[in-house]
Amino acid sequence: MNQPASPCHRPVAARGWRWVLFVLPLLLGDVAAARPTRSARSTRSRQLRLAQAPTAAQAPAPAQAPALASAQAPAATPPLPTPAPAVSRALPRPSARAQRLYQLGKKLGAREPRLENPCVAQSGASCSRTALTPFFESLDALSSGTASSPAVISAFGNSLIAGDRIVDVVREELGATFGNGGRGVLYVDRLAPYGPRVRAGFARGGWEARTLGELKLAELPFGVTGIYHQTTAPRASSRFTLQGEPHGTLWWLDVPRAGRLSIQVDGKELARAEPHGSGQAQTLSFDLPEGAHTLDVVAEGKGAVVLGVVLQHHKPGIVLDTLGVPSSDANLFLRAREDIFRAQLAERSPRLLLFILGGNEAKRLEWGRSKLAEVEEGLRSFVRRSRAAAPGSACLVVGPIDAVRGGNGPNKLTQRPYLDEVLAIERQIALNEGCAFFDIFSAMGGSGSLARFVQAGLVHEDLVHPRGQGLDLLGQLLTDALLRAWVDAGDPRRQAALSAPLQASEDTR
Repeated sequence: MNQPASPCHRPVAARGWRWVLFVLPLLLGDVAAARPTRSARSTRSRQLRLAQAPTAAQAPAPAQAPALASAQAPAATPPLPTPAPAVSRALPRPSARAQRLYQLGKKLGAREPRLENPCVAQSGASCSRTALTPFFESLDALSSGTASSPAVISAFGNSLIAGDRIVDVVREELGATFGNGGRGVLYVDRLAPYGPRVRAGFARGGWEARTLGELKLAELPFGVTGIYHQTTAPRASSRFTLQGEPHGTLWWLDVPRAGRLSIQVDGKELARAEPHGSGQAQTLSFDLPEGAHTLDVVAEGKGAVVLGVVLQHHKPGIVLDTLGVPSSDANLFLRAREDIFRAQLAERSPRLLLFILGGNEAKRLEWGRSKLAEVEEGLRSFVRRSRAAAPGSACLVVGPIDAVRGGNGPNKLTQRPYLDEVLAIERQIALNEGCAFFDIFSAMGGSGSLARFVQAGLVHEDLVHPRGQGLDLLGQLLTDALLRAWVDAGDPRRQAALSAPLQASEDTR
């Protein structure tokens, strides 16, 4: 896809802006979907989820923009700092892929994607800070050319994002507008013998992958990635093709009786991790020579453990760390050892914490393996742990996609139970904790949407995981919701329509 050079430094052409204003709402307009009769429980839950304060998309703009608070502070109060120059926010011109996905979404009944971005700090009659302000300020800096470092997104999720397709669309679409800041967190190898290697090295020799999503908890601790790779044979290695990154980091575990780990660049050793058997997580940072082509992580003996590899540019742009673990839910992410998790997430210093969870929670509720109270407590604890490690970050919770039953009976392709309950819980926790919330279930078309995906051939045979353009469409919906919220939050006329959190906890006030 050919993009104009540095599109973020020029205003969007008038013709492109009119196209966005008039064509996209038509393509992504609400399409009423027939809903099956629900139990009283599901109906009450859906009413709870939908009984929300009006968002910027729903509330009419006032006839005149409300004036910002201008009353002077008392003499004893220090003057407020001079605000930064305003940045003109406008939706970027859609890419060729985005236009194809808009057409696909129209056929599948997708709706205009809008997220709830609650106000978390008032200034008089207007909102001075929303849940997504830290991330949007980073986008402003990237857009105006004043940023000096990347804007990192830490995306936690289950198998829906572990294959990287959904968040790859988010990464590429935001990167095309605000700049590409590099790859970020990578793995020694893929978690399966298939799929792309965009986020993983090319492993040789013996490596065993363990994840916190497994039924039986692994013997060794996990960090922020929720994954580790351990060598099963001497001289196992993993190769990464460099893309001009000036700096790298190796996250490794100092396991007793494990061999040393060597960082080699273009065949020459650059750095070495010497184990002492402390059992603690370690960080090995190194600078990469200009013009280097390959980086190899080489384990000299059995038992060496790598928690992750970070390859990062220092230039401004978007970096999205895919932290997806198959079969995971919020409670399983809490299996990561807290000190390792906090240290590594703090090192990444994200501007947006992105939680894409809920599908496995709904299935475990249906199977009787979890209770609603456990689901609620798990997500709340995981959000709080993450925010404590990255207190300057914005926070966005994304609800689960539509889920259907299989089989051949009359209930085939009907909505699974507990989906509405999980959506209601996730929204309540998000807004209580000062996070934004995106109901991707409604954006993809609500109840019956996954059946339409199935009929279009966009879901795997398990009737759980979308594939191909089905994943791309979900990624585009999330991207568009973020960009629309960025534009809306910069419009003073929409400030009064921003909803406050339901009841912010003491930790978030």
